[in-house]
Amino acid sequence: QVQLVETGGGLVQAGGSLRLSCAANGRTFNAIAMDWGWFRQTPGKERDFVAVIRRSVGSTYYTDSYADSVKGRFTISRDIAKNTVYLQMNSLKPEDTAVYYCAADARAAMDPSEYTYWGQGTQVTVSS
Repeated sequence: QVQLVETGGGLVQAGGSLRLSCAANGRTFNAIAMDWGWFRQTPGKERDFVAVIRRSVGSTYYTDSYADSVKGRFTISRDIAKNTVYLQMNSLKPEDTAVYYCAADARAAMDPSEYTYWGQGTQVTVSS
């Protein structure tokens, strides 16, 4: 059984930073072969794409992509040895307040329906 566990959420003032972590547990989980995404959701709204880090087919390289609303402020990265993906969030704004979820799948991008594995979510609150 695969579990994704997010940590690092909390309360921060506007302009501050947080780093979210997503650790994968499970004997059959191959982090190297996965694409990883971060999404966020506020009450009554759909889960929105934030960032993704994807394998380049046929190579050992990875590419990252971001929602326009976070581009230049957020950075997604991965530590394969630790089966962990991070989301560094800088220059946070009140509109970034949401529950943040990490997700993984063998091939996925910006659509949450493409992902098989999900974490439980971590709350990020940005005060003005």
